[in-house]
Amino acid sequence: MKETKNYTSYSSTEESQLNMVEEPIATYNTLDNNNILWLIELVRKGINYKKFLGFANNGPFNLLEWAGFLHLSERTMLRYKQDDKTFDTLQSEKIIEIALLQNKGAEVFGSSTQFNLWLNTQNFALGKIKPKEMLDNSFGINLLKDELTKIEHGVLA
Repeated sequence: MKETKNYTSYSSTEESQLNMVEEPIATYNTLDNNNILWLIELVRKGINYKKFLGFANNGPFNLLEWAGFLHLSERTMLRYKQDDKTFDTLQSEKIIEIALLQNKGAEVFGSSTQFNLWLNTQNFALGKIKPKEMLDNSFGINLLKDELTKIEHGVLA
């Protein structure tokens, strides 16, 4: 008989990861694809503005850029801030996708600073656009992940 796992009950490790949601910097610095069930739960719950801001303040993008990535107006972002609103599932997923990409980029380039430089430099492999211009949709984020994998394995063309 096949054993099934009840995903609503968490191991002590998973429980501590869910509790890390209260610590925004710790949360996003420990994101990886190994915790996929935890990430799914995080996306479903949504990310509130304070937690998002804790992550965003440690990254290279300003709030106007984030508004563009999340397809929100600047005014809507200000309302989220004022009311500490929670981002919907799609926006929360995009925030996490970008967080995962930033972690992978820092790992591949050896530092966040070097990765951020790459994000802001025109890239011939991407049609002479800056990689950060691709962060507004999942296809672009996946393409950047692929590029990071190529760089990681020494394939630069």
